[in-house]
Amino acid sequence: MLAGDFFTITTINSTGDTINATLELNAAHRIFEGHFPGQPVVPGVCMMQMIKEILESAIGKKTRLIKSDQAKFLAMIDPRQTKTVTAELKYTRTENSEFDVISTLTNEATVFLKYKAVFVIVK
Repeated sequence: MLAGDFFTITTINSTGDTINATLELNAAHRIFEGHFPGQPVVPGVCMMQMIKEILESAIGKKTRLIKSDQAKFLAMIDPRQTKTVTAELKYTRTENSEFDVISTLTNEATVFLKYKAVFVIVK
């Protein structure tokens, strides 16, 4: 779990099948000591985990990733330069209680991640 330490959800709004959230990154997090010393970059796997945790926060249930259709990392996030990130998740819930999610992480005009994935509720 990265929320509350690596990043903080400062706002989250759900409307129908769309979740919008504003995230504040912790540039002092230990992960940046190794990724990369003197030139921190948010790891791609952390971006994907952030999407998962935003979904969980919005639906109030734990999930598990069952399929990652597409992950496009379009720009690097330097947490010293980009302190806040906006997330948008559009989802459909299937008959099997799966969530098909199409999401982006952005800051103003910069798109960092486009991500399509399927999550299932953990019982």
